[in-house]
Amino acid sequence: MNERLKTLLILIAFPTLAATLLLASGYAFYYDLEPDNRQRFAALLASRRQLLAEMGVLNLAIIGVAFALIWQRHVKASLHIEEGIRIMLNANPGHRLKPAGPSELQRLAQAVNALATQSEALAHDLETRITEAKTSVEEEKNRLAALMSELSQGVLVCNLDGRILLYNERARQVICAAPSSQSGCAAPLIGLGRSIFAVVDRSLLAHALENIQAQLQKSNAAAPDAQFLITTRAGQLVRVHMAPVLAAIQPVSDRAPTISGLVLMLENITHAFERDTARASLLQSFTEGSRAAIGNIRAAAETLASYPDGNHRDQFLQVISEEACRLSIRIDRIAAEHADSLQTAWPLEEILGADLMTAAQRRMESRLGLHIQAQAPDNALWLKVDSYALLQALGYLAGRLQDRYGVREINLHLARRGRIAEFDLSWSSPTLSPQTWGDWEQDALRAGGEDSPLTLGEVMERHGAEIVYMVDPAELRPRFRLLLPIVQPPPAAPGVALRYGESRPEFYDFDLFQQAGQTPELDHVPLTDLNYTVFDTETTGLDPSAGDEIISIGAVRIVNNRLLRYETYEQLVDPRQPIAALSQAIHGISHEMLRGQPTIDEALPQFHEYCADAVLVGHNAAFDLRFLQLKETRTGVRFTQPVLDTLLLSQVLHPHQESHTLEAIAGRLGVTVVARHTALGDALATGEVFLRMIPLLAAHGVRTLGDAREAAKRIYDKEY
Repeated sequence: MNERLKTLLILIAFPTLAATLLLASGYAFYYDLEPDNRQRFAALLASRRQLLAEMGVLNLAIIGVAFALIWQRHVKASLHIEEGIRIMLNANPGHRLKPAGPSELQRLAQAVNALATQSEALAHDLETRITEAKTSVEEEKNRLAALMSELSQGVLVCNLDGRILLYNERARQVICAAPSSQSGCAAPLIGLGRSIFAVVDRSLLAHALENIQAQLQKSNAAAPDAQFLITTRAGQLVRVHMAPVLAAIQPVSDRAPTISGLVLMLENITHAFERDTARASLLQSFTEGSRAAIGNIRAAAETLASYPDGNHRDQFLQVISEEACRLSIRIDRIAAEHADSLQTAWPLEEILGADLMTAAQRRMESRLGLHIQAQAPDNALWLKVDSYALLQALGYLAGRLQDRYGVREINLHLARRGRIAEFDLSWSSPTLSPQTWGDWEQDALRAGGEDSPLTLGEVMERHGAEIVYMVDPAELRPRFRLLLPIVQPPPAAPGVALRYGESRPEFYDFDLFQQAGQTPELDHVPLTDLNYTVFDTETTGLDPSAGDEIISIGAVRIVNNRLLRYETYEQLVDPRQPIAALSQAIHGISHEMLRGQPTIDEALPQFHEYCADAVLVGHNAAFDLRFLQLKETRTGVRFTQPVLDTLLLSQVLHPHQESHTLEAIAGRLGVTVVARHTALGDALATGEVFLRMIPLLAAHGVRTLGDAREAAKRIYDKEY
């Protein structure tokens, strides 16, 4: 039986027992009298009936008041102390009791606060020592995070259930890459605890795994791996290189090693494939188009060789000339239209023009001691270059000018001219002779203590570029002008905004190696083993039935009892209607901020996919769910996941607290609320609150999802 119910029954039982004893004593006294006295006593009571009734009511009122005072001062104060102690033990060690009730309970609360202060100090000391002991582990963790975040190749690790354990930002970019006509990612497919099968077809991954297992069966096999191609939702072609993660404990027998997970390395080869296809098509077109011309030239030449003095000599020469001219025109046209496909295969990198100029300026100043004036170029100007070789070439030119002519100041200028970028290196004087310039162009690159086997001309050939020496007729300043091909800027990848002072996102959780996939029998799963999506909405008003609409959705995921702050969902929504002034005053979202944003028909399917395979959590979730449910028919999107409400769970945990607002709960549990009344800010706060509620719920016997839903239902049925 509940302890509070026991206390209530005891308080009711004592006055009831006292009244029963009083009535029994009166009844015994009455029947002990002589019959005459009994009649006189009965008549006396009858004549005083009203007075006795009034005294009875007065006594009951006194008992009721006494009961209420005892309940308020002793019972309720004790219950407040109990709830406060549970909060300190399981959620917020910094929470302190407010002394209330009789002096004894107040002294008890003060003693508990003092004990809590001592306990918190000891815990802090213990935590400090643990932190010191974990320093080396944290260093390894930071190295891993730095390595993964800086890798140029997408890397993704999953367990055999297909749950993602690790990924880097490059992997997200590869999967979300869109054609130049599009932007952003259709859905956040990559995330901790999510299924890899949203990205890679299950049968394709199983086939690759079978190939790896077959390789492991061979005793002399090299490092086992498999490769395959996938197509993303945006139509991008991705090459996947897959390798196994072997279990730490391997069988002693001759059986093949046990695989515990898979490493997938992702590379977007769309552009390379398109370039190779275009090159093949170009070669075929050139071959087919040139075969007739070459045949005519060959036939005419053979005829001239056989009959040099024939009457048709001029005619054959004209044929050769015309066909050669057509062939030359065709080659020039192809070279102009397909320059990118005909460039050398030397690997080049895309670099922002401003970054190249900054690097050149820094190199010349630090290694040559020159004074460099650099004009900032267009921020949208991108080049495809071998930056190291090109910087060597620029340093070589500057070094020759310094050594030969004593030049101390050089100007750098980069500008766009159609499809060509002009990179100018100019100085005040003197001018160069053609012979000097010719020698420089053919000499090996030597400058600033670095030697290169390449010549300036070879560097330009590697880039499919040109370099010219010229003198500005207006300023009479000599200059070297590098003509470099311009490329389209790479598509903007979805970035990650750092929050709350953290230095690097956490894109890994190796504890998921031990976690099985989500089971359909969710009610029997412990709360600590579930994945959650904590969400919140902002709206035009408070009445969805009257036409109010969602204008913002924010959500964050909880995986393995961790709030993944860098796997959030945040989307403004255009409601196509005005926003109530009262609502705007609360969330600060104006109609101008929503212009051009997706409608709810576009945003809701994306949010639904973000919530896949997760239990929904919200504060006053019934309000937000009502807005979502009214859109089911129009969008075809239904949210059928289990839902937990922190408002109801707070009443389960702390029924005697006065307030259950998000701010009040956060204050009790020691959660700092940031960006209140924004969808994402409230979702983050609710997620923190829910994580701190889980151990408190366990202390109340609420350990599984089914327990939590049943407890919340009892509160809902009672209150609403």
